[in-house]
Amino acid sequence: LLGNIEFFEVAFFSQLLTNITNNLPGFCAPEIAPLNRDLVIKSLTAIQKQEELHAIGVNALLANAKQPPLAPCKYTFPVHNFTEAILFAQTITDAVLGTIPEIQLQFALDGGDEPQTIILLGSILAQEGQQDGFFRYIQSKTPSAAPFVTGGSVSLAFTALQRFIVKDSCPQPLSTINLPTFGPLTIEYPTKIEARNQTLTFNSDDEHISSASSVVYLSGQNLPVTVPVLDYYQVSGAPGLGIFTADFPFEAGFSNGLTIAVVVNGKGPFASVDAVANATVAGPAFIQVN
Repeated sequence: LLGNIEFFEVAFFSQLLTNITNNLPGFCAPEIAPLNRDLVIKSLTAIQKQEELHAIGVNALLANAKQPPLAPCKYTFPVHNFTEAILFAQTITDAVLGTIPEIQLQFALDGGDEPQTIILLGSILAQEGQQDGFFRYIQSKTPSAAPFVTGGSVSLAFTALQRFIVKDSCPQPLSTINLPTFGPLTIEYPTKIEARNQTLTFNSDDEHISSASSVVYLSGQNLPVTVPVLDYYQVSGAPGLGIFTADFPFEAGFSNGLTIAVVVNGKGPFASVDAVANATVAGPAFIQVN
């Protein structure tokens, strides 16, 4: 999983640099201003090279475990300009920051002699944090969003990653990764959500969602927050597509930065991120609150 994430990041930053250096529409100096274009190119070049080394490091771990090396897939990136690209970079980096500790924990608990692996992953984790501060600063946000990053799950990260991979384009089939894949979940206007209590609108074509389902939010290192699915209905003329709302109780103790939303069957409560992942049927959807 981590190797696929690193190759995805290499491809994204390579494409972003190509767009900027070739002055493609939406990525020219006026869209980058008031930032210095040369500094942005220098910074993104460094990040892209660092991600390449992260991928090489993960392949070294695989080689040490007598596993074949990974190679990149083909990807699609849902960005059309510099502003969207930097927000996307922040969001995927936030998700990685929450996932790596889970991977470290699995290495620590598997009974193997792998302290250097855990240290290497910690080094990647810290370096990704430096990147995230840069992405936030570019958007005139404080470099750090909150005291604690939002915890993640390897299965949620695996599902999210697949949204950006061209089907059947991976040299090593994703089916060889022993992790579940959840149904899609989309939230309307995820980048326009303010830091206040409100009602959010979701849609999904996952067949397991009904009016008896719940939305669970993961924010910072807080306990998961569970709220009921409301006003669920099937869209006429769009077989299988359901739309529903759910309360977003931000003032109940949510953190700035990344919040992860998933849909589960049942009412909870859930004591951990892993418990949420085990009950998930659709998601994740990523929410950025500043």
